[in-house]
Amino acid sequence: MPEIRDHAPPHFHARYGGDQAIIEIETLHVLGGRLSPRVMGLVVEWALQHRDELLEDWRLARESAPLKRITPLE
Repeated sequence: MPEIRDHAPPHFHARYGGDQAIIEIETLHVLGGRLSPRVMGLVVEWALQHRDELLEDWRLARESAPLKRITPLE
């Protein structure tokens, strides 16, 4: 996967097994990498539930501050 540095647009990194993807928080479009359709569906479901927290962690990361834990999908 080509390297995408932590810059705009706000995004998060999702990993499952040996796969990984970088996903834009606002649109949930994959910016790089790949996850299986099943895993991507779970990631999107989780991200929709935690969009505000993801944006807050994005802001904290940009300030080099510790991130807050986001609960996993139940």
